[in-house]
Amino acid sequence: MRRRTTFLVLGAVTVAASATGGFLFLGQEGEADAPGKGGDLPPATATVVRTDLVRSKTVDGKLDFAQRRVVKAAVEGTVTVAAPEGRTLTMGQTLYELNDKPVTLLYGPVPMFREMKTGDRGSDVLQLERNLRDLGYGANLYVDPRYDKDTETAVKQWQKSMNREPTGRVGKGDVVFQPGKVKVVSADAALADQVAPNGPVLTIASTRPVIRARLEQSEGALTARGTKAEVTLPSGKTVAGQVTGTVRPEETSAGDGAAAQDGITVEVVLDGGAGAASGEDAKAPASVKFVSEARRGVLAVPVEAVVALRGENGGYGLQIVRGTGSTTVRVETGMTADGQIEVSGPDVREGLKVGVATS
Repeated sequence: MRRRTTFLVLGAVTVAASATGGFLFLGQEGEADAPGKGGDLPPATATVVRTDLVRSKTVDGKLDFAQRRVVKAAVEGTVTVAAPEGRTLTMGQTLYELNDKPVTLLYGPVPMFREMKTGDRGSDVLQLERNLRDLGYGANLYVDPRYDKDTETAVKQWQKSMNREPTGRVGKGDVVFQPGKVKVVSADAALADQVAPNGPVLTIASTRPVIRARLEQSEGALTARGTKAEVTLPSGKTVAGQVTGTVRPEETSAGDGAAAQDGITVEVVLDGGAGAASGEDAKAPASVKFVSEARRGVLAVPVEAVVALRGENGGYGLQIVRGTGSTTVRVETGMTADGQIEVSGPDVREGLKVGVATS
């Protein structure tokens, strides 16, 4: 009677015994047959290929803009003008008007936290003077952290250009400092609404397009900053990108709060800057393919081709088929993706025919 041969298939955790189809041959010490020694032919074969293995996850996403945040009123008043949704605003332009007085966008990292007037010093004064200079006010203005007479003169010139009373002082509710130009995402206060101090007026974002997508809690590894992504935009155009981080539930757009609690919302910045999503329909869904790991140009076989070697040394092997015979060689295994597994070893090369287990 022919000896029954036992083998394990990696990944399937399958133990099988067959009098005619088994293909893991064990030596006297439980080792695989030495190269050149014949063995039974396997029930099926595959070819060792050189390929790229990519472990990925694809989910739906939504086109948005980075750094979404709410602009809140610094003082009480009635909204008389608000910038329309979708408008891009730059330095010196009006975000909204409160009590018929413009609230102006200026650039800088320090928020407007006080009234600025002659005699004041600080980084907020320095960034105010930079804006005044860049807007063309105060030809003789020396930009420094001191609010002096030259600063006051430049402020009066600026106030006159906006039909404001030229007081030479900048009130806490007169300007909003932001890092750069912004896009208006939505109006949180309607025309004629009365807003209290710290009440929301507008939601703004940077002009940098991003895709927001929701992942399951178990997929936290994909939310790491720098994780590569491939985004298919609503038009069908494919753009590369990478994860910049997660988004808190309160930062998501209206209606996303419940979904955000069930998973993790990540923000993917698109390569190509502000023009990457030009002309795209922001209301249509996008597709986001997250790449958690990739191996380029490796040798690979179907997972079912790799067998567990029994014996003192263990490990894994492949059954190499040549003509009417076969032999089992030891291999090192690596990454698995899409039913394939990376293999390497001195006896493995592209194009070899290997045995594959069948159910």
